[in-house]
Amino acid sequence: MNPSAWINVNGKAYSRENLKKKSSIELAHSDFEKSTLKFCCDWLNHRQEFVIQTSGSTGSPKPITLFRDQMEASARQTIEALQLKAGETALVCLDTKYIAGQMMLVRSLLAGMNIMALEPSSNPFDKVKDLRIDFVALVPYQLDNIINQAFVKLNQVRCAIIGGAAISQSLKEKIKESKCAIYATYGMTETLSHIALQRLNGKNKQDYFKAFPSVRLRRDDRGCLCINANYLKEEVITNDLVELLVERKFRWLGRIDNMINSAGVKVIPEKVELILNPILASFQIVNRFFIIGLPDEKLGTKVAVVIEGPAFNKELQKEILFKAAKKLSKYELPKQFLFAVRFSETTTGKINRAATIASIQ
Repeated sequence: MNPSAWINVNGKAYSRENLKKKSSIELAHSDFEKSTLKFCCDWLNHRQEFVIQTSGSTGSPKPITLFRDQMEASARQTIEALQLKAGETALVCLDTKYIAGQMMLVRSLLAGMNIMALEPSSNPFDKVKDLRIDFVALVPYQLDNIINQAFVKLNQVRCAIIGGAAISQSLKEKIKESKCAIYATYGMTETLSHIALQRLNGKNKQDYFKAFPSVRLRRDDRGCLCINANYLKEEVITNDLVELLVERKFRWLGRIDNMINSAGVKVIPEKVELILNPILASFQIVNRFFIIGLPDEKLGTKVAVVIEGPAFNKELQKEILFKAAKKLSKYELPKQFLFAVRFSETTTGKINRAATIASIQ
């Protein structure tokens, strides 16, 4: 740990020695400041157990207990993989009540990095002036806004990790020219943040995730990923359908709990979304959307596309489907368009599909 490294939370500077004092938490003016200062105080005072809420993206949020040695082991893998160094500066702009934000703090503290912690916002770079950022974690929505509003600043960042939701093909296209090394992450609270990275741009670009050296992977009878690591107390069994390659490499296909059974044919919504994305973009449609199954008398379940924003006219819907029919099977092809003024989200900013559909109905 680098004792001379500084920590700045929403514009207020703290030394590591000051953060060890619980009185520093009393200076908090927002929930973000309180959770950030409290976590740093607990960590610097060598707290051994941390209770963290899961995000609720795949079920009801629940508290789980993580141990300091686990968090350190996980953090050191990222530090090594991305070659994070003492004296560099990390931007923490994710909610520090949850694992993604807290593990950013752990990595930065262990590596001896300076920390700039800013209230989560759609474009956190708005508040970053001349300071060079070496390492940042973002959700796709933030990355998209930064590219559209502050592409030059993104180019000045050494590396960025992106998680919390799937990255659309259109967003992948936008980051091709960025000088920042950008990685997609795979992980969850139960695995103490990510266990695998995928380089999205540059000459080392990958079309698969590669797990860290200590991680062992297998698929269960459903085709879902199961994760073992030397710092996990037990195997983590996911609901993520994957194509398992060699040497800790895998491709994510989608979630089995999103799977649609249409007339006995299994349809993976994420696959349909991947194909629809450039088709919608060809009509200058950049709205968020997702695929879901709805009850149908003939098919049992039919594929529907849910789009954020005002409804399209029937003619445009037909044109979209005409293009899509060339790349999707008749069971994968959406049978209905639904529109939501705004998607419902979890507390960590992920789309809540069930709540969104309920609001439409």
